[in-house]
Amino acid sequence: MTFHDVQLLSADADELKTVLADAGFPAFRAAQLFNWVHAKGILNADRMTNLPEPLRQALKESRVLEPVRVGEILTSTDGTRKIEILLRDGRTVETVLIPDGEKLTQCISSQVGCSVGCEFCRSGKFGYVRNLTADEIIGQVLMARDAYYPGEQLTNVVFMGIGEPLHNYDNVVRVWRILCDAAGLNLSSRKVTISTAGIISGIEKLGRDLNGKAALAISLHAADEATRQRLVTGMKASLADIIAALRRYPLPKRRRFTIEYVLVKDVNDSDDDARKLVRLLNPIPVKVNLLPLNPHDLSAMAPPSDERVEAFQQILVSKGISVFMRKRRGDDINAACGQLLGQKDEK
Repeated sequence: MTFHDVQLLSADADELKTVLADAGFPAFRAAQLFNWVHAKGILNADRMTNLPEPLRQALKESRVLEPVRVGEILTSTDGTRKIEILLRDGRTVETVLIPDGEKLTQCISSQVGCSVGCEFCRSGKFGYVRNLTADEIIGQVLMARDAYYPGEQLTNVVFMGIGEPLHNYDNVVRVWRILCDAAGLNLSSRKVTISTAGIISGIEKLGRDLNGKAALAISLHAADEATRQRLVTGMKASLADIIAALRRYPLPKRRRFTIEYVLVKDVNDSDDDARKLVRLLNPIPVKVNLLPLNPHDLSAMAPPSDERVEAFQQILVSKGISVFMRKRRGDDINAACGQLLGQKDEK
């Protein structure tokens, strides 16, 4: 009895019943297995003491509890940890743990490489390789638990690592459901954010499939088409199309969209850019995350001065827009936004 070619970590409790029944085990074992994996974070079958020995042995032999392995872990001076995730095909991605007081946010990857090709982002410089499976995505969350500090507990997950999440729609939504499952990690739907550079069909499908419950972040980075095309080279959707899609999105009451805006010196950081952004976002409930560019070796672009960032922020605030300044976290280990490698450098 084995589970070869089964994506067990991303199966919900009902799907686990079918998987176990096909392997000759009673359905009630599904809830027990789900609890061990997602509520308790145990991936070692030998520690699943209420499961029968034949089931534990089958889990070990088929290796379904370890779709990924942890490679190198780098720790920043600010406590951020970047974790190398080793995939079975020899590829690697990265995930990041970001502590903030009692909160712990994990930034997870959804693809090996990325096809969007944002000019300021290191992760996309290697191009798109493939989608991650749902087990490889949830595996990042489960395997990273060994890197928690004493007393830390995961409070937020953001699909803001390597890749465009809505280019891997089915697997990302499957993982979102698992993360929010009350019998498992039980994260609030407000605390699991799916970020997109503007995949219109994916935004619309999210609205239908999850009734708008997914926290949605839009990587906008510009308020006019010319600047947007310069910075986000792989996206065809216009700013007008993106704003129209957000207007149609069934956003629950008292919820807001997050607008991600990376500030690039002399590209999108002028007072006029700020005013255009205000006009663009005017009809939509939003909060804006401003992030001065995190520089890296594969881009000549640079962040604005602190004074320019402050001036941009104040224009938004003066027009009633909620603005949050994203702290630069983990940049000394290439773990900050836009710095993840996605795979080993290949010359």
